Amino acid sequence: MAAAALTDTMQAVELADGVEIHLRVAGPAVRSVAWLIDFFVLIACYLALFFVIGLISRWTGAEIGQGLLLLCMFMLTWFYNVVFEVGAKGASPGQRTMGLKVASVSGAPVTLPQSIIRNLLRVVDFMPSCYLLGLVCCLFTKKFQRLGDLVANTVVIYSGDKKRSTTAPKVNAEPAAPPVALNREEQAALLQFIERAPQWSDARKIELSNLLEPLTRATGMNGLSKLAGMSLWLQNRGRK
Repeated sequence: MAAAALTDTMQAVELADGVEIHLRVAGPAVRSVAWLIDFFVLIACYLALFFVIGLISRWTGAEIGQGLLLLCMFMLTWFYNVVFEVGAKGASPGQRTMGLKVASVSGAPVTLPQSIIRNLLRVVDFMPSCYLLGLVCCLFTKKFQRLGDLVANTVVIYSGDKKRSTTAPKVNAEPAAPPVALNREEQAALLQFIERAPQWSDARKIELSNLLEPLTRATGMNGLSKLAGMSLWLQNRGRK
């Protein structure tokens, strides 16, 4: 899988509130392997379906059995990926095997309409054959998006579940109680600040801390250090 890793890159995405996050998008090589795994899973599902419908047809008749077979094949073909993508893991069996998942470009979980759109457009991406159009789109877009991803505003990324750290980020600041009492909303805002700070640049952190000068009574790095200290104090108090 070394070749697949070479075609994958970390992409920066700026959200509406000015926060910048990084997504490790998956390239066409690893996505092709995931698709191949799902293809064999689908073949196994089709074989099991033929067997079950064959048994049912003995009691219901050939015409009813054929109708059930066509209906089940339709649902399996068009909604196999949708069911898994909107699930808790956000990934089909093939994508989960390769450590991938489908997400919105913002990094948020994919929604049902997005998943339906990106999977309906697989027909177009498959043209003229063997996903040629989809491959071309992947190679010529920054986030390796096929046409379905571009229209649905989705991207395939590495899930990172095994690599995600559960430890708190290290901050060069001493915990210090806020100079005034804070309500629940203000405390939640400070806790979110300390959790999301590692995703921001130093300039962005200072910009946000300067907005809280009435609380920190300082600006620049000094204000940032005091704000981080208050956030750490609240975080430590919540663990007790």
